[in-house]
Amino acid sequence: MAKWTKVLTSRDSGERLAYQGELAAGVNSAEGQAHIKLDPARTYQSIVGFGGAFTEATAYTLSRISPEKRAEVISKYFDLEQGLGYTIGRVHIHSCDFALGNYTYVEDNDAELKTFDISRERKWVLPLIHDAAKAAGQDITMLASPWSPPAWMKTNGEMNHGGQLKPEFREAWALYYTKFIKAFREEGVPIWAITVQNEPAAVQTWDSCIYSGEEERDFVRDHLGPTMHREGLADVNILIWDHNRDLIVERASAVLSDPEAAKYVWGTGFHWYVSEAFEEVGKVHELFPDKHLLFTEGCQEGGVKLGEWFTGERYGRNIIGDLNNWTEGYLDWNLVLDETGGPNHVNNLCDAPIIADTTTDTVHYNSSYYYIGHFSKYIRPGAVRIGLESDITNLYMTAFKNEDGSIAVVVQNEGDAGQDFTLELGADSVSDHLSAHSIATYLIKP
Repeated sequence: MAKWTKVLTSRDSGERLAYQGELAAGVNSAEGQAHIKLDPARTYQSIVGFGGAFTEATAYTLSRISPEKRAEVISKYFDLEQGLGYTIGRVHIHSCDFALGNYTYVEDNDAELKTFDISRERKWVLPLIHDAAKAAGQDITMLASPWSPPAWMKTNGEMNHGGQLKPEFREAWALYYTKFIKAFREEGVPIWAITVQNEPAAVQTWDSCIYSGEEERDFVRDHLGPTMHREGLADVNILIWDHNRDLIVERASAVLSDPEAAKYVWGTGFHWYVSEAFEEVGKVHELFPDKHLLFTEGCQEGGVKLGEWFTGERYGRNIIGDLNNWTEGYLDWNLVLDETGGPNHVNNLCDAPIIADTTTDTVHYNSSYYYIGHFSKYIRPGAVRIGLESDITNLYMTAFKNEDGSIAVVVQNEGDAGQDFTLELGADSVSDHLSAHSIATYLIKP
């Protein structure tokens, strides 16, 4: 008989990723009990991994606390035993809002990119990525995204406030991505994938650039895709969209309906802001089942929310909703922010799962940290989502089978009352109670 165990995070009991011991398994018999039935024979997508973003704000913040605390944070994210077992990451191609200011890797008007130089990243970002890889015991699977081309390549003459890429710089901008990828490779950081543009439908007060769906299609088809191949980087995946779920079907269709553009595209990246229309993510899979889906950014807006529980529940609900709609991995936004929710060069302050108070050298772990861990620690790269049926309407749940044969079932209760249920796998089952405002991972090992 399989071994069933439970890990719990509960608002009211104070338990955080707490091992609950082995559960007594029996033969299915509970009549009238709410059921969750697992069906490992029904399989869906496999998992790339879970992780977060190595922004300049994160790396700089960690440089401002003691070496011991910095090492603790890295371990708490990337070490599988001591932390969350993160295996993937995201990095910005030159500046984003969570940088100390606007910056690029070339001098103004250098259309030939002869002055290309990533030395700024050697100060904070690259050392952090290397230390994370050391803690993880493997290279971090890295996604790289640009927030804006250099100001002189744009119609508005600045990196902030939207604007568009000038047609005459499309080739130079496409080459810029390849120079970044090669430069990071030389620093020992392989780039697994790039997105075309962070949030291409939003004029932001920070680094931003606007593309219509058709403009993104044409840029990928005529410039970025061919340039990546020509530069020997066909092995680096290209993701489109990299923005919210509300427009994901329309924007993915604009690019992927063109076979010449689609041949260069691995899949669609998306964020969680604006809506929780998870079914829109599933529609993209239905329309383009040979392409992939990756959650590339989400965070709690509006500054630091120390000790709040709703932030963790937001993460859990969104991760489950997206995983159940064919998403293959989950990238949180800033790994760490300071006590202000920054630094951010336009004061767009946010929360992060870990807040490092640089004035007191204190590290705070938010509820979101523990909620993410219920997935990242137990649903490992290569895990495959399996069938799950339930007659329970007030719980969120998903299930995956890992490559080692173990099954991880994550169940979340956002309600104000506990819930009894029976979890079934074939003829075996366990009965359990999930308390109010809690999340549990049930592990079934053969």
